[in-house]
Amino acid sequence: MHFTRDFDRVSALPVGWRIRVLVLAETEADPLVDRVATLGGPVEVEVELYAALSAMIDDPSGYGLFVMDCDRFGGLEAGERARRALVAAGLQIPVLLISRDVPRHDFPEERALPVMLRAPVSAVGLRVGFEHALRDRLVWRAA
Repeated sequence: MHFTRDFDRVSALPVGWRIRVLVLAETEADPLVDRVATLGGPVEVEVELYAALSAMIDDPSGYGLFVMDCDRFGGLEAGERARRALVAAGLQIPVLLISRDVPRHDFPEERALPVMLRAPVSAVGLRVGFEHALRDRLVWRAA
């Protein structure tokens, strides 16, 4: 099942700049979807892991960020497997993984690694993770 959501409303300081985001969530009505949408940009929702991976592989330049609620799809290990599948397919999409298994938020310096946020993630934590995952795009936008 595939849902698309393009919100006109954005946060007071949107950071997305219309970057297309794919969110893997349990349902289209998941609060995470709304929270990501308020950061700016169109949000597409997938409710099945392989459908999400297929969508990104089929449109390699179309997505700017992949957000996964790992706890609903097999835990942090499943999120890591999904990220490795994207890398194996030759995609360099920034990845944001959210899970209770993350001991603390992790914002890696290496761009190939995912940003990992501890669930439940606050609005501030989500925004910082979003900005960190998209830091290369934000630098280009500011230039």
